Amino acid sequence: MERILTYHISSEHTGKTILEYLRQMGYSHQNVTALKKMPESILLGGVWEYVSHPLKAGDELTIHIQETGENDKILPIDQPLPIVYEDEDLLIVDKPADMPTHPSMHHYDNTLANAVAYYYSKQGIPFVFRCINRLDRDTTGLTVIAKHMLSAGILSGMAAKREIHREYLALVHEDRLGVLPSHGVVDAPIARTGDSIILRCVDFERGERAVTHYEVMQRKDGYALVSLVLETGRTHQIRVHMKYLGHPLLGDSLYGGPLDQIGRQALHSHKLAFCHPITKKPLSFTAGLPSDMQRLVT
Repeated sequence: MERILTYHISSEHTGKTILEYLRQMGYSHQNVTALKKMPESILLGGVWEYVSHPLKAGDELTIHIQETGENDKILPIDQPLPIVYEDEDLLIVDKPADMPTHPSMHHYDNTLANAVAYYYSKQGIPFVFRCINRLDRDTTGLTVIAKHMLSAGILSGMAAKREIHREYLALVHEDRLGVLPSHGVVDAPIARTGDSIILRCVDFERGERAVTHYEVMQRKDGYALVSLVLETGRTHQIRVHMKYLGHPLLGDSLYGGPLDQIGRQALHSHKLAFCHPITKKPLSFTAGLPSDMQRLVT
């Protein structure tokens, strides 16, 4: 993947070194180290320059990112890849159900990574798969993929600081403990269940803090369509918190949801909003409910 970025230096940055300026622009130590190994990657006025060189107003700094490596273990496989948005820095995909994000022992060639690898291999573009918000295999919806090392680093930092706003939609069961209150906040820590590497539970002694905000959008036939916003990002957080409230997701076999209405956990990554990692312009994306969830609310 190749990306050329040009910066016009203003008076406020006079005296800063190239390194100091790049760090201010979001380049990590790893990014700068990688750039130093790329030919003619840091150009000042068209001339390859050291990062210790001071800048002055009117300078033109060009950064040439040249990534030629690929994920050799990810096979390019032709699969559905519903692209919501794409530019030189990122890719937004509406991930289908029954598609893991990364390859694993039992899912070697049917993942989102395989689909993205195929998409870029057709274009003859080397591509390293960098997914920012990994979704479970059967969770559908919006997923952010960084297209080069700089956007990956900035987006990952934004995700860690909760600067990527995420809203999910879920269908939850309402019959067991009565009607779910119309809105609320679940503040309950989450930990692994025993020795399991998969299952999670609410555990007030061992768990890490987890906070979920929810609002009921619609009710029908003993279940509710719920909007959920995460304040933290624990594994299976929505699924565990809804079970904790006594209203597990429909189709969620891991956490006790009824299995007669839908063949997977009814969870969808509905909205994403964040500032673009390079241009800093606000971005917002929405993905409508997939057909298996939609039929249950219409």
